[in-house]
Amino acid sequence: MSFLKVPPWRAVRSFRGRIVPILEILPKPANQIFRPYRSFPATYAQCSLSPSIPYSSSPPAVPDASCRWRPMCLYYTQGKCTKMDDPTHLERFNHDCSRDLSVNAADVERMRPQNFDFFLVFDLEGKVEILEFPVLIIDAKTMAVVDFFHRFVRPSAMTEQRINEYIGNKYGKFGVDRVWHDTALPFNEVIQQFEAWLIHHHLWEPRHGGHLNRAAFVTCGNWDVKTQIPRQCQVSKINLPSYFMEWINLKDVYQNFYNPRKEARGMRTMMEQLKIPMLGSHHLGFDDTKNITKVLLRMLADGAVISITARSLSLPSPLLMYTVIILYNLLH
Repeated sequence: MSFLKVPPWRAVRSFRGRIVPILEILPKPANQIFRPYRSFPATYAQCSLSPSIPYSSSPPAVPDASCRWRPMCLYYTQGKCTKMDDPTHLERFNHDCSRDLSVNAADVERMRPQNFDFFLVFDLEGKVEILEFPVLIIDAKTMAVVDFFHRFVRPSAMTEQRINEYIGNKYGKFGVDRVWHDTALPFNEVIQQFEAWLIHHHLWEPRHGGHLNRAAFVTCGNWDVKTQIPRQCQVSKINLPSYFMEWINLKDVYQNFYNPRKEARGMRTMMEQLKIPMLGSHHLGFDDTKNITKVLLRMLADGAVISITARSLSLPSPLLMYTVIILYNLLH
């Protein structure tokens, strides 16, 4: 499968007016081998950067004999891998995201019709500021991986010393801190590239505003979209993008659909209950996104209908005040 990338010069700035989010939680809708990234830090260091590598590079052919699990090349996910013709690198690293998320025809046949054409599985990393921004597009009819967007994000309100400490503690244990330092971009640039990517896939148009086009974000919890995106927008001094106004909390759908005896508090619990082996390193955003996708695909195959669970509503200040006055008069 070829993963098309949008070059940075096609990025579109599209922030329109200030949006004040008001959270409304909706009713809940009806054997691979684990090899952590820390095993391969030396090879990550061998991957150099080159701005000449196009975003439209196709994954190389992978021999059938090398179907074992391998970590994704995180330079490749940034569009900056220079080792595409290096047999040693290709032996150690995967360049085809769909390999870990394949489904069979029987799974697709058991699916029920969905309310969306595409799911955007989304899992941020970074508690203080966003450090990693990975998204996977899943076709809601075929369960196939359509494309991915992955960027490391450089904090804008930290000193360089604090950034180095933060990244060392966060990504050093995975052996990918070098990749982060080589590729991380400010959040406003990441959002511009992300919007260009959404437009490229006809999932959002800036002139239309509002929600995504026949697509929805899928997260493991409400924190990513409810809390961290608005907080990062404030730190980065940009307006909250209009497409972050509704999302699907997969934990809520999971709990309602399976009604397990023990509440699933996170991705790992859901995977354990479904007996799905976890791939990669927990808390490495791109790996977590793929693991959340594996839970989503199992739920689709089991017949779950994946619907919106939460929305952020926005009203212009004058209209909000007018509404408050009307409600006050009605109640008095």
